[in-house]
Amino acid sequence: MKKEIENKLIDCIGIENVKLEEPMEKHTTFRIGGPADYFLCPQTAEELKAVIHVCKETGTPYFILGNGSNLLVSDKGYRGAVIQIWKNMSEVSVEDETKIRAQAGAQLSKIASCALEQSLEGFEFAAGIPGTLGGAVVMNAGAYGGELKDVLVEATVLDTEGNVRTLKNEELELGYRHSIVKEKNYIVLEAVIELKKGSADSIKAVMDDLKEKRVSKQPLDRPSAGSTFKRPEGHFAGKLIMDAGLRGFQVGGAQVSEKHCGFVVNAGGATAEDVLNLVKAVQKKVQDEFGILLETEIKFLGEF
Repeated sequence: MKKEIENKLIDCIGIENVKLEEPMEKHTTFRIGGPADYFLCPQTAEELKAVIHVCKETGTPYFILGNGSNLLVSDKGYRGAVIQIWKNMSEVSVEDETKIRAQAGAQLSKIASCALEQSLEGFEFAAGIPGTLGGAVVMNAGAYGGELKDVLVEATVLDTEGNVRTLKNEELELGYRHSIVKEKNYIVLEAVIELKKGSADSIKAVMDDLKEKRVSKQPLDRPSAGSTFKRPEGHFAGKLIMDAGLRGFQVGGAQVSEKHCGFVVNAGGATAEDVLNLVKAVQKKVQDEFGILLETEIKFLGEF
């Protein structure tokens, strides 16, 4: 059966875009994760539809991956197909002077660079978020007072029936780390953002300032999945963890960052089990101390 599935996938996207037993540590910013049965890189929306059709037809579970941020993959890997939408689908173009259309695999930093080149302001907040536009739509990504919902005009998605649909901002139901895309298991194909004409010097100054804040406050020198926990209402996860005395707390190779307690980092050779056990210990300690349950922001893939 596995060989039959492999052959069908190769027929869809070519042998060069199908990898078997691919170590997911190579494809996550945590640098953690066992092998996926199939690792697939479709080059177009049509190829993506074809791959998903094969997965459904053969009963093969599948997961859509961007650049691998915000994700922890099990040490056992993933029994199914990981479908990556990243550099393979990452075109960015400017429309109507103030709009930018980008495919789901485009890095937010690439879109921010395009905005800067065109002297368009309003996307500076996203310049340093280490993810793709597709993931940003799913999670309504935000930082430093800005959110994607502030600038998003529409997103084109593939629904669970294989239909391509374009949803306007208000139809996407964007909230804190939430969207209807996430709720309905849609797949983002591309999106349009609308910005305002501004001064390139001012835009660059804001980007440089936010970059300096990130570099000085976040553990960018260590592999991580970004912020580990969601922000509890009325609190900051990092401060709660720090106040619970957990700065630098370590389980195996996983560590609460000494630079920013809201980040769990791979301090060297960390396993997914190390990270999970650390997360559970942090949640228990914070709940015992403050009565607040920290919810994880990172996604978990595979069997834990």
